[in-house]
Amino acid sequence: MTTEASAGTDGAEPLHRETVEGLGTVHVRRLDPARDADVVHSWVGEERARFWGMRGTSRDEVREIYEHLDSLTTHHAFLIVLGDEPVMLFQTYEPEADRVSECYEVEPGDIGVHLMMGPAKGSPRPGFTGAMLRVLVGHVLADGRVRRIVAEPDVRNAKAIDRLGRTGFELGPEIVLPEIDLPEVFLPEKKARLVILRRETAETLR
Repeated sequence: MTTEASAGTDGAEPLHRETVEGLGTVHVRRLDPARDADVVHSWVGEERARFWGMRGTSRDEVREIYEHLDSLTTHHAFLIVLGDEPVMLFQTYEPEADRVSECYEVEPGDIGVHLMMGPAKGSPRPGFTGAMLRVLVGHVLADGRVRRIVAEPDVRNAKAIDRLGRTGFELGPEIVLPEIDLPEVFLPEKKARLVILRRETAETLR
C-alpha cells in the first residue's frame, strides 16, 4: 500500500490518497451534502445500515443532516472513493464536543469516528473492508496530534465490533450514550461498546 498526493478521479479535491494492492487507487474526500445526498440516502435506507440510525429519512432530510454537520467545526464527514466509486462513509468528531464524553474520560489527542461501508457490488473482494479501514486510519493519523481513535458501535452490532477488534481496536466497556433532542438533531439513547485504537498499535499494524 502506497500513499500519494493527487487529484481525485471524481473531480473532488482529495485529502488522502493511496494505492491499495489488488484494488487500485483509493482517495478520501470531504462529503458534499448536496452532491452526495443521493449516494448517502441510498445507503442509510438499507436494512444493513440500521445501526446508522437514519432509516426512513428522506433524501432532503439526509442532505439537511449533513449540511448541519458540515457547519460544525468539531464534526466532519468524508467518503472513501475507489476509482470514482464511493465505498465507505465515515465521520470524525472531537469527543469532548460529543455525547460520548459523558461515558469515558477523554484524553488529549483523542478523535472519534463513525463509519459505514457502502453496499457490496459484484463479486466478493476478500480483505476489502480491512483495506478501507486501514485507509481511514491512515487519513486520521496523518494529523500528528491524534494519539487515539475512539469508536462506539452499537452493542448489538457484533460484526462491526469484531471487525474493529481485528483492526487493532481495544475492546472497552459497554456504555450508554444519552439521548440528544435539539432543533438541529435528534439522537436516541444508544447502548454501545467503547473501542479505542492507539497510534502505536495502528502504526505497527500498518
